[in-house]
Amino acid sequence: MIRHTLGRLAATLFIAVVLAFFTLPMLWLASAPFDDTPAITTSIPDFTLRNFAAILDNPYALGSIRNSLIQGGGAAAIVVLLAALAAYALSRVRVPGRDALLYLLLLLSSVVTGTAAMVPIFELATRLDLIDTHLGVILVVSGGLLPAAIFILKDFMDETPTTYEESARVFGASPLQILRHIVVPLVRPGLATIAVWALASVWGGFLFQFILLRDPEKAPGSVILYTLYTEGGAPKLDLISTFSLLYSLPVVAMYLFVSHRYGFRFHGGIKR
Repeated sequence: MIRHTLGRLAATLFIAVVLAFFTLPMLWLASAPFDDTPAITTSIPDFTLRNFAAILDNPYALGSIRNSLIQGGGAAAIVVLLAALAAYALSRVRVPGRDALLYLLLLLSSVVTGTAAMVPIFELATRLDLIDTHLGVILVVSGGLLPAAIFILKDFMDETPTTYEESARVFGASPLQILRHIVVPLVRPGLATIAVWALASVWGGFLFQFILLRDPEKAPGSVILYTLYTEGGAPKLDLISTFSLLYSLPVVAMYLFVSHRYGFRFHGGIKR
């Protein structure tokens, strides 16, 4: 009995330590923007809104959030559209080596990282005149996200019933009509998951955006964040914390919307 009680206390203490480890940074992010003199430690803030006024005075801060929305939203739209088409084709068409192809795409997307492929990507973007354009960033990051998106979305496609598709095919529906009117409504939770994942990946991305963009007015928030330092390289905690809070709100809002709309109780488009 005593051993069981000690085990429960130890487990509770371990969970409390883990929760504190993840909670304290969130508390700092929530309190530091309202602190007149924020520090690394978490404390009761000396309340002020001066930090938000300073961010609004920054000529690139709010524009960078708009740029992130353009780049992240564009990449998410391309990834969802192309991944849905590819996943549906790979799910319904039986071809030799299909599964091997999927695993090969996923493996290559993991092994050939952005750093390793940066030189040929930069050369290709230069030849196509995509340097310093939103389109260049969107196409590059979409290509990196597509293999994993196809791999994930194919599981949703595999679990959807084919009886409705067969009935629609009898009445002369084309594959695209079946995909649009029957399959997509069933796998909307999977599409929403891919959209949030793609947007969050681009939202926090830095390397491609930093290399491909020259004009600071086109830079996303992840790049502008690195300009909030002094000339000596010391971080301006008041500006960084405030901008980080504002920059995280759109992704958090999208996550909450998708979680509220679809939740996490879906598998293959069918609610269990």
